[in-house]
Amino acid sequence: MDDFLCNKLTEWGLSELIDRFKDHRVDEESLYDLDDQHIKDLIPEVGPRAKFTKRLKQLKEEQNTTQAAAASPVPVLPSTSDKAKKNLDLQGKSSKEQQPNIRQHDNETQSNTEAKILSDVKDIMGSVLKKLHHQDNTNLNNFLRTKIHDLKREKRELIGVFGRTGAGKSSLINAILGEKNLLPSGEITACTSVMIKVEANIRNSMYDADIEFITPEEWKDEIWTMKQFLGNADEEWGDDEERRDIIEKLSAVYREEWKHKSPENLMDIKYFSEIEEFLQSQRMTLTCGSAKELSLKLVKYTRSASRQGEIMRYYWPLVKCVTVKVPNNDLLQHVTLVDLPGSGDWNKSRAKMWKGIVGNCSTVWIVTEINRAASEEEAWEILTSTCSLMGNGGQCQQIHFICTKSDVIEDPDDDADVRAHIIQRNVTAKEEVIKKYGSLNQVKKHFSDDCFKVFTVSSTEFLKRKRLNPEDTEIPQLQDFLKDLNDYHSETLNYVTGAYGILSLMQGANSTEGAGKKTDVSAELEKNLSHQLGRVKKAVEDAHKAFETRLIEGVKKSQSSCERTMSSFLYRSHHGFYNTLKCVVEKDGVHKTKKGKQINLNVKLASWLTDSIDEEFRKTFPNEEKYGSFNGVISSFSLDTERLIKKNQSLKLQLIFLKTEEEKIKTKLNKIIREHKKTIYNSLTETIVEKMLDCYKRAAAFSGPDSLKYMRDTILEHVQVSKDMMFEEAKAAMLKLLNDLKDDILEKLEKTMRESIELSLKTDDNSIPDVPTELEMVKRYYDELKRSSKELDRTF
Repeated sequence: MDDFLCNKLTEWGLSELIDRFKDHRVDEESLYDLDDQHIKDLIPEVGPRAKFTKRLKQLKEEQNTTQAAAASPVPVLPSTSDKAKKNLDLQGKSSKEQQPNIRQHDNETQSNTEAKILSDVKDIMGSVLKKLHHQDNTNLNNFLRTKIHDLKREKRELIGVFGRTGAGKSSLINAILGEKNLLPSGEITACTSVMIKVEANIRNSMYDADIEFITPEEWKDEIWTMKQFLGNADEEWGDDEERRDIIEKLSAVYREEWKHKSPENLMDIKYFSEIEEFLQSQRMTLTCGSAKELSLKLVKYTRSASRQGEIMRYYWPLVKCVTVKVPNNDLLQHVTLVDLPGSGDWNKSRAKMWKGIVGNCSTVWIVTEINRAASEEEAWEILTSTCSLMGNGGQCQQIHFICTKSDVIEDPDDDADVRAHIIQRNVTAKEEVIKKYGSLNQVKKHFSDDCFKVFTVSSTEFLKRKRLNPEDTEIPQLQDFLKDLNDYHSETLNYVTGAYGILSLMQGANSTEGAGKKTDVSAELEKNLSHQLGRVKKAVEDAHKAFETRLIEGVKKSQSSCERTMSSFLYRSHHGFYNTLKCVVEKDGVHKTKKGKQINLNVKLASWLTDSIDEEFRKTFPNEEKYGSFNGVISSFSLDTERLIKKNQSLKLQLIFLKTEEEKIKTKLNKIIREHKKTIYNSLTETIVEKMLDCYKRAAAFSGPDSLKYMRDTILEHVQVSKDMMFEEAKAAMLKLLNDLKDDILEKLEKTMRESIELSLKTDDNSIPDVPTELEMVKRYYDELKRSSKELDRTF
């Protein structure tokens, strides 16, 4: 199962289906071929199946629209049926008659933007694909069509935005995107559970919002749990924050009516007449002509009311995720911003979605007010509590600590000195924040100093420009960062490289040149492949041994320390601890207090295991792209095609294809490794969760006098009984996943390269159409992009 499908299921709120699709080996290619019976077999439950079917239909429509745009109008290329053209010398010699006539412009090579290059090459490959569809259905033809379809990959970067209510997240996002009224802010307070994604609207020029709800069954279960929780209240409660949180949530949807009604009665359809999509487990889409109009409509789905006596109902407790789609915004072309609440949600599917998104973020923004940046407990708590999920358990490469409201200063005596005062305060704030980060040893196990940057921003001044220049607000620096993430270069180069290889193979397919050398070259390539597979296998097995050694020590420490670790939490005596522990066990060991304190018993229990491997794991699976996994053995994989090309010019086209296939499979494997490494690392904690679930359920069932004692005893006794096996099983689960990754890497690498060698050097197929003109055009683009890459490398 590839990361495309995994990300789609997570995006659609169907992450619980990931394992099922993985078991049936469904990937991106087979996703589009699923029929109704396949879907029914995969998803027996009506609600999730309806949701999946609808989202798949939308995805297919988007793909058809994209393909139509790419393939029409198809450029008219010169006929190349003459057999003499099949042996066209493409190593620097081309005649005037063979110049391509696709979108010719003066000085095209010099002036082409990479966006246009990508568009041109997609047009070319669209026309080539049409030619192949009209040819015989041979093995090589099917292979080439599959390769062309595989070129269609889109880069998408996730940026997670964390911060407490009122820190200025919405204003920051609005200012960066140049949309003053996009996300609601101001007099209405933000709720703490709704994830808001902001991405480009590629369908139309309207402002859209897709609202995904939790299921009615999930809400009914949540009501029951919350009512049970309130029903167990006694004098210990006082004015407890968890109680206020539950009351706020129920009151948002039901006002005062929830107090005297059962969970069954609270599911009456009269309460959801405005949101029929919720009852039908469907998404609601809001479409508006302006950002301001959409923002006003979104309020009841994303924010909680702060005004007393209001009768309007708010539906944010029922919302799982809101995706806001902004038209005509280049900063969102390949970037999605996600406004994230803290973890520990009452709703388990929402909590699972949150975890998946955090683990997929390539960058995280932690937002806090500048006047308390270094001392803001919640901001630093977010970083320390999620660092393992973002770092070794995720793919985050950069952490940006963003200090907002930098223009707010106390009692400015002289307006002339205000700017200087603000800038000096910004410098001081940055120094304090960097110093604070330097003291976080647990975080630095996952991230180096180079990964951490501090920004001091003013969204207000960026828009009004009264005291500060735009550059002083540092909003432009964040905009430049998004522009870099949206950079076409890597996507364009990957696509054009793949296209160049495919066209090279097609042009060389019918050539009789080098026929006598094919056997010897094939044998040398296969020998090189066996050697390279041995290198990869050894590197992964060495990592396996290193992890096993460290985990053995981690298991011993876990077994000797787990009871003490658990007791230190369970036997706290502060007021209201009963309520806190009740929340923890109700939420499977994870809870976030109103004050932002993250509690995760599973992470506490797994900490000795994760600590034992953190350093080795980061070295083996670095998130930074410039370093390769397994000491760079994948990145350095090579069949020595460069040397073989120089030695066998008559087979140059076939060997060029093999060289591009090397690059493509390495890119694909690095994506697979990046996805699997998250599962491998998180398996330690996930195994602990599995072993603790029954204990949490039993503890949550206690009520009445002495229930705090019973909860404590139940958890501690379970840990005492389970410790000998629980940590051993966690170790075994992780090592098995690592071994599975080794098998997957070797299988894909060997299968892909052997098939490519077979079809490029051992297969004769006269039905493949000629493509000399297309190849020359793409080769020019390829050479231009490679020159550009070298210039970028020299620059950075």
